[in-house]
Amino acid sequence: MIHVLAFYLFAVLMIASAVLVILSRNPVHAVLWLIVAFFNAAGLMVLVGAEFIAMLLVIVYVGAVAVLFLFVVMMLDIDFATLRAGFIRNFPLGIAVALVLLAELVLSVGAYRAGAMYLGAAPVAAAAEASNIAAIGAMLYGQYLFLFEASGIILLVAMIGAIVLTHRGRKDTRPQNIAHQVARRPQDATRNVNPPVGEGVQL
Repeated sequence: MIHVLAFYLFAVLMIASAVLVILSRNPVHAVLWLIVAFFNAAGLMVLVGAEFIAMLLVIVYVGAVAVLFLFVVMMLDIDFATLRAGFIRNFPLGIAVALVLLAELVLSVGAYRAGAMYLGAAPVAAAAEASNIAAIGAMLYGQYLFLFEASGIILLVAMIGAIVLTHRGRKDTRPQNIAHQVARRPQDATRNVNPPVGEGVQL
C-alpha cells in the first residue's frame, strides 16, 4: 500500500512541477520547478528498482545541468517583456512542434508494443544475484567498453572545440612578461613622496 501511495505522490508532484516549468513566467522559477521534477522522477526510479538511474538524475541533472541553467539564467540580463512578446509570436510554431513530438511518442509506444527491436548484439542476461548497478557496470565496462570510451573521447573533443571556438584573445592589453615582473626591485616599483598640504599628488 505504501508503494502505491508513494508512486502517486511522486507522479502527481512530477507532473505538476513539469507543468509549472512551462507556465512559469520567471526563468529562475522555471529552473527551480525543473529541479523539483527531477527529484520526483528520481523517486519514481527508486520505486521501480532503478536506483542507478535515480542517482544519475540527482547527481548529473540536478547537481550539474539544472544548477548550470540556474546560474546562467541568474547571470544573464533578461528582458522579460521581450520574452513574453517572443512567446506569443512563436506560440503556433510551439504547438506544431509539440504535436509532432506527441505523434512520435505515440508511434514509439505502438512500435514497442508490436515487438522489441535490438540494434546490434543482444544484451547479455545478468546474474540473478547481481544488483542493478553491478549489471549496468558489467555491461558498460564489458560488452560496450569501446563504445563507452569512444563516447568519452567524443565529449572531450567537443569540449576542446567549444573552448577553442569561444576563446578570444584581447588586442588592447600589453603582453605579460613574468620574468620582468619577478626581477623588478621594490625601490624601482614604488616611490615615497611627501606632498604639501592642499597641492595634491603629481602622477
